[in-house]
Amino acid sequence: MTSEKLIYMANQIATFFETQSGAGRAEKVAGHLRDFWDPRMRQDLQNILAAGGEGLSPLARDAALLLENPT
Repeated sequence: MTSEKLIYMANQIATFFETQSGAGRAEKVAGHLRDFWDPRMRQDLQNILAAGGEGLSPLARDAALLLENPT
């Protein structure tokens, strides 16, 4: 899968969770990525983040950071 497609998908998921009320949106996005994305997809997202994360929305970036450093 291309980086552009992963960025698009991560941003789409983040956009959905931005519409939800309450706190912890980044945690919810990260949880969705853990539950539904293949480990290779999550690793590719980490690689995108390590390369600067260009194209990721702020919420998608925050979620990717949580995947990298779970709390």
